[in-house]
Amino acid sequence: MHHHYILYKPDGYISQLTENAGHKKKLLGELFDFTEGTMAIGRLDEASEGLLLLTTDGKMSEAIRSKKVEKEYYAQVNGNITFEAVEQLQNGVEIGIEGEKYTTLPCTAFRLTNTPDLPKRNKKIRDDRHGPTSWVSITVNEGKFRQVRKMTAAVGFPTLRLVRVRIGNIKLENLNAGEVKEVDCFDY
Repeated sequence: MHHHYILYKPDGYISQLTENAGHKKKLLGELFDFTEGTMAIGRLDEASEGLLLLTTDGKMSEAIRSKKVEKEYYAQVNGNITFEAVEQLQNGVEIGIEGEKYTTLPCTAFRLTNTPDLPKRNKKIRDDRHGPTSWVSITVNEGKFRQVRKMTAAVGFPTLRLVRVRIGNIKLENLNAGEVKEVDCFDY
């Protein structure tokens, strides 16, 4: 029988459960006593936060990581993101992946009119005296290394805070940072 978990990964943690030699980072295993053999489905970098699914089922992990399943992020960006920049995101932008140029697939993107109601971060981003910020929703079907951060930077609005809020039909909803919920299965 497989085990499945929904987690709100806080900023400051890396998306692995056990320590590799030499790492002194905060690990997901510090947040919950996961079943042996549990793996994260995809990753969020140390500075990113939000929805992370974990499972003991490798086939489930592979299916959710596929391009068939949407991943939605809220990105707080430096400056007031323009309509033109959002349109560029929607059409695909050129970013660097492992030293090579890569054009992202078209995606869904729009500026959020209100600041999302999210838990407070462990580490402060910055305050308004350093200039305005805005929020954008970006939904992708691919998951290249630091893709969303690279996409917003490519259109001139670097990401300050990145929160994954949805994977397929699974939403972050009312989880608090660091909270884990075990579920029977993923309805993605």
